[in-house]
Amino acid sequence: MDRLTDKIQLFFETHAFGVCTHLGEKLGVATSSIRLFFIYTTFITFGSPVIIYLSLAFVMNMRKHLRKRTAVWDY
Repeated sequence: MDRLTDKIQLFFETHAFGVCTHLGEKLGVATSSIRLFFIYTTFITFGSPVIIYLSLAFVMNMRKHLRKRTAVWDY
């Protein structure tokens, strides 16, 4: 049973968007407490923080792609 939970944890750590980690670094708060906050509020509010989480992941992904642009004069 422990192996299954380790596999699930590894899957989410490698395939997650990194929103909680990024927020934790910016705010100076432990990542685990931010993750617990998202989990608890998701159960209390019937899933609305999932929409906030996905929108934050989208914004972070777009910023990453916009930073990779090269200038025209670099060629």
